[in-house]
Amino acid sequence: MIKNLNSKIDEYSDKNFCRNENELKNRILFVIFAIIIFRIGSLIPIPGIDISVLSKILSKNHGNFLDMLNMFSGGAIYKASIFSLGIMPYISSSIVIQLLTFITPFFSDMKKDGENGKKQINKYTKYLTLLLAIIQSIGISVSLPNIPIFDNLVINNSFKFYVLCSLSLMTGTMFLMWMGDLITKYGIGNGVSIIIFLGIISTVPLNFLNFLEKVRLINFNWLVFIFLFLFIFFIFFFIAFIERSYYKIPIQYANRTHIRKIYISGNSYLPLKVNIVGVIPAIFASSIILLFSTVISWISNLYKNNFLLNLSVYLKPNNFFYILIYSFFIIFFCFFYTKLIFNPIDTSENLKKSSAFIKGIRPGNNTSIYINRVVSKLTFIGSLYITFICTIPDFIRYLLNYSFYFSGTSLLIVVVVVIDCINQIQNIIVSKSYVTKLNKKNKYI
Repeated sequence: MIKNLNSKIDEYSDKNFCRNENELKNRILFVIFAIIIFRIGSLIPIPGIDISVLSKILSKNHGNFLDMLNMFSGGAIYKASIFSLGIMPYISSSIVIQLLTFITPFFSDMKKDGENGKKQINKYTKYLTLLLAIIQSIGISVSLPNIPIFDNLVINNSFKFYVLCSLSLMTGTMFLMWMGDLITKYGIGNGVSIIIFLGIISTVPLNFLNFLEKVRLINFNWLVFIFLFLFIFFIFFFIAFIERSYYKIPIQYANRTHIRKIYISGNSYLPLKVNIVGVIPAIFASSIILLFSTVISWISNLYKNNFLLNLSVYLKPNNFFYILIYSFFIIFFCFFYTKLIFNPIDTSENLKKSSAFIKGIRPGNNTSIYINRVVSKLTFIGSLYITFICTIPDFIRYLLNYSFYFSGTSLLIVVVVVIDCINQIQNIIVSKSYVTKLNKKNKYI
């Protein structure tokens, strides 16, 4: 009987060993396959649009909302691709649903329902993504022939163009959302983050070549050029350091008594990230300012209003006024979003239910006040950190009067996605080594 049991354990371990042996390779191959599909889709144009006219128009209109969308879509907007909308509708719907989970009882109860509730929230997020994709695709297809700066962009302004353009943009977004789910399930890291990461990275080679060409034409100081790239490496290191930093609040568990015996519980800690909110405040701030400046620019060109034209110039990324407004919105959204996603009262109640307490702090209201104070300090530090990272490229533009293509938001997203992928690869390797040791141990039984 023991021999049969040992043989079954050996068989199970061998299967798991083979599965773990090929799992990392299969996941990496799937991500590579997804990258190829994403790049091919980014080159498929929307039917009925003259791409040569579009490139001429967009070359004269840098520093607007389209620049950020083009970066996240991997240059798809400047190619009038079917992936022009990118994954932004899904990000917007995810943020809206996340906000609703803290505002409305319907979604908050659903969130507390465990895995079942998570599936329901994902379903509603996809429905909202479809709705936003339909609205945005129809809005883009209708507005393209009617915006003065996009004159002669549409080859044949007919109902057929509106239908094809809307369907192409909507289908592209839904395909990217579906591919993101597959990457999450069969690849490495979060699928949506990987798609955004690919979009950002794909624009780097061309931007780098443009940067070198401008350096050559204006006889740029090569010492400053070398300093810039060393500074970028320092920024990457600094982001990685902060993103992996936690503030640990010491936690003690009450001693338990059972049949005249006292069981002494061990100590632990409550980990709080220095950057609790991640990159969302930066995306919110840049989206609001750049969208506002783009609308003002279009209206000023339409009605020839000098005041609006000057205001749109002040709101461009290479302006000091833009840096001040951008910094204010980042700090505001850091505190606003922290209040939404982190509840000190719930954390205090969970500690109380698990018979845990912070040394020197009474359980209950005093604990929630103490945690709230710590979170507020961490949020302030995190807001300064995000503001510094996101505005440093704009300071370089302002001080050197030179175009610096890699935005702070991009830096944050790239580093966070790489850290997440590295963590997942390490988990797979650790799981593989554990199964290997288990397999060797069972052979000696």
